[in-house]
Amino acid sequence: MPLLMLALQRSLCSLGSGRMWLYLLGPALAAVLLMVTLSASLLQNLVSSFIEQPPMNWIAEWGALWLAKLLAALGGWLLILSASYLLAMLLTAVLVLPLMLNYLSAVDYPDVGRMGSDNLVASTWNSLWAAALFIAGWLVTLPLWLIPGLGLILPLLWMAWLNRRTFAYDALAAHASAEEWRELRRRQATPLLVLGMAMALLTHVPFIGLLAPSLAALAYVHFCLEALRRMRQGTVVSI
Repeated sequence: MPLLMLALQRSLCSLGSGRMWLYLLGPALAAVLLMVTLSASLLQNLVSSFIEQPPMNWIAEWGALWLAKLLAALGGWLLILSASYLLAMLLTAVLVLPLMLNYLSAVDYPDVGRMGSDNLVASTWNSLWAAALFIAGWLVTLPLWLIPGLGLILPLLWMAWLNRRTFAYDALAAHASAEEWRELRRRQATPLLVLGMAMALLTHVPFIGLLAPSLAALAYVHFCLEALRRMRQGTVVSI
């Protein structure tokens, strides 16, 4: 069975554990709280600010005020959604993933030895640096969101990158040596990004989207530990 499908299947099986749901719900509830707070306090101000900026003000001057308001509202909502996702991702990477990893490695991957460095500081720094790059890239490419279609594609691409950059490293930090991590990242560059994209798509599914960061962490743990197991065994790994 292709490794990506195997990781997703095992992730679904892991959802049968009550403990796993405790891991999943924490970041989701924090994201909901932030989303509600920002929507209530900032959304109207964001819409008002965006509608005064090009090209929304140009569209309004051309007589399509309704379209300008729609684009401004979409931009404000996407900003709040990205901020909420970022919070959930950081909480998952720093607090939840280590607990999830310890549980899954003992239950499903007891034969995969720990040859890495379980360094909380390094993992936290990786997550914060990834978040900073995500924000910078998000802001730089923000004008491109106004191009039809890119407003949906670019956020997904950035979230896919963020998932891969954050969760792939954290899932392997304790088990893979530095050499194994570099080799696995080289071999699995495309599957790791595809998995990030699949998890990013969940953000647009009602209710399930709130669990997207935690589900992404779960899928990356399964994918990375199985890929490491097969690499050590000399098994050819397919997507």
